[in-house]
Amino acid sequence: MDQRTTNLVLVMILSVIVLSGTGQAELSSTFYDSSCPNLSTIVSSQVASSVAAEARMGASLMRLHFHDCWVNGCDGSVLLDDTATFTGEKASISNNNSLRGFDVIDVIKADLEAQCPDTLGGPTWEVLFGRRDSLTASRDAANTFLPAPSSNVSTLRANFAAVGMGTDEDLVALSGAHTFGKGRCGLVSARIGGNPPDATIDPDYNATLNSICSAGAATLVDLDQDTPTDFDNAYYSNLLILRGYFTSDQVLQSTGGSTADLVSSYASDQLTFFTAFANSMIKMGNLSPLEGTDGEIRVNCRVVNSNVATM
Repeated sequence: MDQRTTNLVLVMILSVIVLSGTGQAELSSTFYDSSCPNLSTIVSSQVASSVAAEARMGASLMRLHFHDCWVNGCDGSVLLDDTATFTGEKASISNNNSLRGFDVIDVIKADLEAQCPDTLGGPTWEVLFGRRDSLTASRDAANTFLPAPSSNVSTLRANFAAVGMGTDEDLVALSGAHTFGKGRCGLVSARIGGNPPDATIDPDYNATLNSICSAGAATLVDLDQDTPTDFDNAYYSNLLILRGYFTSDQVLQSTGGSTADLVSSYASDQLTFFTAFANSMIKMGNLSPLEGTDGEIRVNCRVVNSNVATM
């Protein structure tokens, strides 16, 4: 994974990790300048170590960020564990036995608390800090709002619009996060096993996937067969030749219209994609932030503070 990708993942991590302390009403790019000036260095070191140990972790952490922001805003609700009296989002349809990276968050949070105790806040996507944690989570909302891999363009547009990301630019750019990472075979069984075959999948690619997936539904497949650990624009080039892994990927091109135009644009110009992706990530990171005295700053990312003593 190159430095650009590591930086993208670093920014994402900063969006879900906050430190304890007193409240402040607004997000700010200088929030930690006095209380934790080495914040970015601390986090980047742990991110780099995690990605070096497992290249897939970069994509997993980015997906974790997306799944947090998509359900009631970027408030860390996805990090909460279930308890006997509380049902969180980890076992929702899109997250159960799928979402990962929680252990990395735990390590980074502990390091930050050890080196920068008694501070507050967490950034949005790129430079704004001061975000607080939710007091609850919603499995129902996760099941409702997280996009399904079988979705068509109309469903995807409605889903994105429902959370405030209602442009085709947001939809197509954020889908580009599938340029790295892996997907389970069980999620594409209908796409690759159709009779007659799906007309929107390249026959050779379909044969390759069927061969890999003959090992079982839990088998993991690189979303991009050529540069599986690089954050680049190969995702869009693959869509142009009918090599999108999920149905929800390929429909962006095969449906035609403005989404297909954007696919072509991003496939031909990587910088255009990078700019669009960053803009949409900033926008997503600003979805319904908790600020001031709303929510809390969790001591342990996995539980609300009132339950820490009972662990």
